[in-house]
Amino acid sequence: MADNFKQTLTLGDAQKLTGPRAFNIMMKPAGSLCNLDCAYCYYLDKAEIYGGREPRMSLEMLEQVVRDYIAANDVPEVQFVWHGGEPLVMGLDFYRRAVAFQQKYAGGKKVHNSLQTNGTLITREWARFFKENDFLLGVSIDGPQDIHDKFRKDKGGAPSFGRVLHGIELLYAEGVPFNTMSTVNSCCEGRGLEVYHFLKGIGSHYMQFMPVVEHVKYPLVNGRENRKGRPWIVDPDTPGASLARWSVSDVGFGRFMCDIFDEWVRQDVGEYFVNLFDAALAGWCGVRPGLCVYGETCGDNASLEHNGDLYPCDHFVYPKYLLGNIAEKGIAEMMDSEAMVQFGIAKRTGLPRACRACEWLHLCHGECPKHRFNRTESGETGLNALCGGYRKFFAHSAPYMEKMRELLEQDLAPALVMSWARARR
Repeated sequence: MADNFKQTLTLGDAQKLTGPRAFNIMMKPAGSLCNLDCAYCYYLDKAEIYGGREPRMSLEMLEQVVRDYIAANDVPEVQFVWHGGEPLVMGLDFYRRAVAFQQKYAGGKKVHNSLQTNGTLITREWARFFKENDFLLGVSIDGPQDIHDKFRKDKGGAPSFGRVLHGIELLYAEGVPFNTMSTVNSCCEGRGLEVYHFLKGIGSHYMQFMPVVEHVKYPLVNGRENRKGRPWIVDPDTPGASLARWSVSDVGFGRFMCDIFDEWVRQDVGEYFVNLFDAALAGWCGVRPGLCVYGETCGDNASLEHNGDLYPCDHFVYPKYLLGNIAEKGIAEMMDSEAMVQFGIAKRTGLPRACRACEWLHLCHGECPKHRFNRTESGETGLNALCGGYRKFFAHSAPYMEKMRELLEQDLAPALVMSWARARR
């Protein structure tokens, strides 16, 4: 029987297609170039697409990117997200020029900048620049030293923890606001509360937790796998692919988030913010979450390479997904293209029947398509590998989320849930 769901367009799709154009692009001026060699980094392998060279965006390309990106957004505020690789390898003068171009082409729009960094290259000069130009920093740090250094080493195999902390200290000293980005990997399982306490201790009030589930394939040498070198991170369907050793289990991820939630909901609501908790509350309230992974569709967060190549998402930087190059096509044209529209809608239409009937669909929406490589009990493809963990978290947090929704409906602060939560113990 044909599944008509897969050809369905919703009112939300129609509004998105006909409304004012608003989207984000993750700017990667240095492509995959980085001074670290994190084991689980899915982006380092992208260098192969560009011949393995060390890419850097030219100033001519930078000016075109800034001009066209601002013009393509039909909204009064535009967000630039600088990412990598490691974006600081471009040098401070590059970002000074970027800010100058933004001022030149703003056209009355308000421009914001955020930058995701591994923190190891931050100097006092960098920190002062970020402060003077209102940059919001995201710093990648996985937790206490043994967790962080397990998979986040430099090209020579040396640990990076101390250098990251030094970078954070410089940001703090100059008053630069920063968030933390932490992977949830196999080394983190059972240590959620410990990681949470650590991040609070270094001054993070906005925490992003990103589960890591990857498949790898080792290069062949004389017909045999060479497991001494760095494996390639590959599509799960690749012949010979196996689950990476750093991948978190679904139940391990769910427990990790539940352990953090139990303290947060009793002690920290309104003072500390966690991406999954914010997104879940948005889902309970029927509003769009601030994270694309929990949205109904994709297509609002593209990725721009150093040479102007535009992809629909930085998790799908593969030749078959290339939308085009801004030297040949306008950004607006590519973002409005049929390829981009279909990529976005496929997040919803690709859901297996089991997901569409799930009580937690309004909170999860199948999460990120990059994790949808398992099969349902009936044999359908497209089940998220972290499904069990998400179900555990959503069920565990449900009473508290419902209470916070009730408070919001009464125009009261969600933080009032804390006394209620403590009384439930």
